[in-house]
Amino acid sequence: MEQIFIERLEVFGRHGVYQKEKEDGQIFLVDCVCDVSFARAVALDKLSQTTDYGNLCLFIRKFFAENAFDLIEKAADELALAILYAFPGVEGVTLTVSKPHAPIPMTFEGVGVRLSRRWNRAAISMGSNMGDREAFLTQAMEKLLRHPSVKNLVVSDYIETEPYGYTDQDPFLNGAAVFDTLLPPEQLLGVLHELEQEAGRERSIRWGPRTLDLDLLLYGDEQIDCKELVVPHIDMCNRLFVLEPLAQIAPGMVHPVRRRSVYDLYRMLLKQ
Repeated sequence: MEQIFIERLEVFGRHGVYQKEKEDGQIFLVDCVCDVSFARAVALDKLSQTTDYGNLCLFIRKFFAENAFDLIEKAADELALAILYAFPGVEGVTLTVSKPHAPIPMTFEGVGVRLSRRWNRAAISMGSNMGDREAFLTQAMEKLLRHPSVKNLVVSDYIETEPYGYTDQDPFLNGAAVFDTLLPPEQLLGVLHELEQEAGRERSIRWGPRTLDLDLLLYGDEQIDCKELVVPHIDMCNRLFVLEPLAQIAPGMVHPVRRRSVYDLYRMLLKQ
């Protein structure tokens, strides 16, 4: 992954806790590093095939002039997200926002904040064995695609499988999806739970019948182990109904603990 960068860009804004900062405004300095790909730009030698740092400078200046936040932490976070939404070629961004004239009664060169935000590749599994199973799965994916922090959604074919764990129930329709998201893992899990609730999901029996089941399988290279969320999904490597559809759409995606591709895990499970 290549990068473009902007250093010490002077912009004017009315960001600050104090009323005088809001009324008078002040100069801010912005450093911006964007993760991009130069492949098409190098091959074609055309500005249209890369992220124009001139336009990026104008975008940053306009953002600071047209918005006002108490905290530069908030300003930096909102700016990073705005860049990721507005510039399709930018996969990640690191921002440093400095406040050289901050109202601090001491001598200093600058104070500020630094943060990074990026699109992350996520994989989920889905299942339904109640009502119109295909409709529940498809409607959930259509709603997920409309979320502003989701892009590049790819959905597998649906496969019918026998129930897992609690077997006294109807067969499931299962599938998988991969997509890029700006949502942190915990917030993404919340979105998945909201989609389940909208489909009338009831959690009465573990592994029991359900209108819609959405599980977060992988989130980039993240490894998370807490009460609310475990990533990679703790049982995904033992479930053909998870690995088969996932291998169809993301065979090269790597399990960050097992260090094996999804396709390898699928083939290994088939042989057991």
